[in-house]
Amino acid sequence: MDIFNQHQQDIAEKLETQSEIKQWKDWKWQMRHAVKTIEAFENLTGIRFSPEEKASFKTTIDRFPLSITPYYLSLINKDNYKNDPVFKQSFLDNRELIVSKSEMSDPLSEDHDSPVPGITHRYPDRVLFLVSNVCAMYCRHCTRKRKVGDVDFIPDRNQIKQGLEYIRNTPQVRDVLLSGGDPFLMSDEYLDWILTELQAIPHVQVIRIGTRTPVVLPYRITDKLVSVLKKHHPIWINTHFNHPREITASAKEALAKLADAGIPLGNQSVLLADVNDCPRIMKELVQQLVMNRVRPYYIYQCDLSEGLSHFRTPVRKGIEIMESLIGHTSGFAVPTFVIDAPGGGGKIPVMPHYIMSWSTNKVILRNYEGVITSYREPDNYETTICDRDCDHCKLELDVQGSDEYNAVGIEKLLSDYDDTISLIPADNDRMDRREEHDA
Repeated sequence: MDIFNQHQQDIAEKLETQSEIKQWKDWKWQMRHAVKTIEAFENLTGIRFSPEEKASFKTTIDRFPLSITPYYLSLINKDNYKNDPVFKQSFLDNRELIVSKSEMSDPLSEDHDSPVPGITHRYPDRVLFLVSNVCAMYCRHCTRKRKVGDVDFIPDRNQIKQGLEYIRNTPQVRDVLLSGGDPFLMSDEYLDWILTELQAIPHVQVIRIGTRTPVVLPYRITDKLVSVLKKHHPIWINTHFNHPREITASAKEALAKLADAGIPLGNQSVLLADVNDCPRIMKELVQQLVMNRVRPYYIYQCDLSEGLSHFRTPVRKGIEIMESLIGHTSGFAVPTFVIDAPGGGGKIPVMPHYIMSWSTNKVILRNYEGVITSYREPDNYETTICDRDCDHCKLELDVQGSDEYNAVGIEKLLSDYDDTISLIPADNDRMDRREEHDA
């Protein structure tokens, strides 16, 4: 029996004197025994806090609740817990009560981009559908700390129906992301109902599910759940591993069940100070993920949610990590480093600069080693001027079923069929003066 299995045995026996270790792998047992108090944490781990620390923790827990599965608790290295990445992601920190003036309760303006309760419609062809506010564990770095665990934000069936109705009535939506909370904390039957309703909508092509259960509650990935998911292909799942220590034997088993069911898996990490802000840690993480058939998708710069300042790193740290990955490991193991723009601007890729300069006929590039090279542009390329007369286009346009749509943002400026030459912020002083003059 390895050290973590022994920890699990010890915790299970403390939780239920008569318990057998087989109950450990019952996800509902794990949820019933989630650690929600400082006293329970001390009892199960043997870690002891000073009276001053307890007092500060109790102030924090009043604002941001505590909930850790026994499984995830068992991963904490109690001999060095203050430096342990599992401890830092799961246990209280009084710095969560420090709210800087740049932090917001809803930094991504999800509520402002919500046409009906539970739906955030930010991008043209996809929506975020919040179907749960329950998580297996309350991550201390959660961007939705304002909602998760709050009884005022529990979506009932009526709210779910409103969200489904909005999607039915919005034909440009082809991609629906189920999130919360964690959709896998719902019953199999309830999740099956939601997926069935979504799949019956003709214009919904893809359903994605965001879950952290493979990380903090891998036993939730049961054969029954997998059989439900298999009924609703194409399903895509993104999970949330932040550190190689989280990729345990149980996590690998859960990921294997999903992958074997033909479900594409992705991972979204958050860059966290003193947890994973290290090129060696991130390289090991992405390489472990691809070994388990999980494609590293995003590394997020930590959001400007309230109480997260101690987790945030400078953006340059993310750039440094990307420099250590691009060219240094397999291309499919390299995620995209993004900042989810405050105010609801969406995900903005932030990458190292590889184009050093360019002219009419050449582009000057550098590679991951620092080698500088040139690429010759074509001398006789003729730009195709698009007049939107698709019936007489020389290009192969066998694209039955595609819908036309109006270009927005930078795409509008690049298009040949729109006369717009500038995108001007609404509060531009010069434009205001111009309007006053014209009046």
